[in-house]
Amino acid sequence: MPHVTPDPTDTVPLPLRDQADIRDRWLTQRLLDLLPDLMDRSGIDLWIVIGREYAEDPVLATLLPATWLSARRRTILVLHRSDDGVTAAAVSPYAVGQFLPAWSPDEEPVLPAEQSQWAAVRRIVEQADPRRIGIDVSVSFALADGLSHTEHGLLTEALGPYAERLVPAEDLVVGWLETRLPEEIAALHALNRLAHEVIAEAFSPAVITVGTTTALDVAWWLRQRLHDLRVEPWFHPSVGLQRAGVPLVAERGTRLPAVPYDAVIEPGDLVHCDMGLTSLGLRTDTQRNAYVLRDGETEPPDGLEAALRTGNRMQDLTTGALTVGRTGNEVLAAARAAASAEGIDADVYSHPLGVHGHGAGPAIGRWDEQGGVPGAGDYPVHPDTAYALELAVRVLVPEWDGQCVRMALEEGIALTADGVRYLGGRQTELILIPPDPP
Repeated sequence: MPHVTPDPTDTVPLPLRDQADIRDRWLTQRLLDLLPDLMDRSGIDLWIVIGREYAEDPVLATLLPATWLSARRRTILVLHRSDDGVTAAAVSPYAVGQFLPAWSPDEEPVLPAEQSQWAAVRRIVEQADPRRIGIDVSVSFALADGLSHTEHGLLTEALGPYAERLVPAEDLVVGWLETRLPEEIAALHALNRLAHEVIAEAFSPAVITVGTTTALDVAWWLRQRLHDLRVEPWFHPSVGLQRAGVPLVAERGTRLPAVPYDAVIEPGDLVHCDMGLTSLGLRTDTQRNAYVLRDGETEPPDGLEAALRTGNRMQDLTTGALTVGRTGNEVLAAARAAASAEGIDADVYSHPLGVHGHGAGPAIGRWDEQGGVPGAGDYPVHPDTAYALELAVRVLVPEWDGQCVRMALEEGIALTADGVRYLGGRQTELILIPPDPP
């Protein structure tokens, strides 16, 4: 009976074989539908991506078949923009998925294999005669800076006079990494819904015994739960507490919670988590907040609910500023100006999201850089991209004797021709944790 791959929007997480089928299908579609326009937009006629085993270019994993977990020996991919689209060739000792094999180690037996491999690259370049050859070097984006010093030197030597045509492929690399297919965005909706379900379970009596469980216990439960679900975290989850009588502390230009991470969760605590999972070659990044009810309470203090509403308003102001063509720094400045006009004390530190958690694309502030981010913040916003809408507001809570609370929020969003959409929804109410098991 033939293997049938399920729809990733219906069933997540998927078995590894099904994920591989989907990822390879997406790669074919991306090479056909996205790459030609991205190469035209960046003015790159031929793109060379090189990686050696254990020293891979970060981009390489997004171009390899799903069954390849790393480069094999030296893997060289050459992508040429022609009138017919993009010709994808592999100068590799092993077959590379749908890439055309452009070299065999026994092709030129008179030469050592390494010299023969570089000679094949030179032949492809001579035949294509490109005006601009893109290579992965970048000052602003680490993900676009994957060509190692050694490989750069060998490539330059092999190309001879054609080396004068080498240019940074930064815009192409960032475009390739940040642009999402509609099918990928649909899958991100499903993955974010799963993340929300896991967090809801973590913030429940099934996991938290008030007065006994620590914030650190919940963080480790989240990591174990993701592992058990076969959606590995891309960073160790964090869980933090704020409580009446423990004010925020100043750190690097902002104010952060001061309750220790190993503190026991008590009634009246505001509980916050930050968690990201990986599946289908995509990543999520989510922060959510819960309140531990005191005896006799059925809802949170009005001041904490107001803080969440203020955070939601700040999300609206930021997504309102997120328009195609603006740079990340311009989005940041517009969002902060709108917040100031409404009297909102906020920090905005959103980032691209997709293949990587802190992805390539426009940086929209950093928590400790609210004046703009040189380099990455100067990159413009493009359509069909996804972001972690990450920010925090500070609000005085009357029920806590006027103590300042930091309400930190983070939700996945996608920016398409239809505007901004939340991936799997967003938090508009605090999750409630009862003081005693039901």
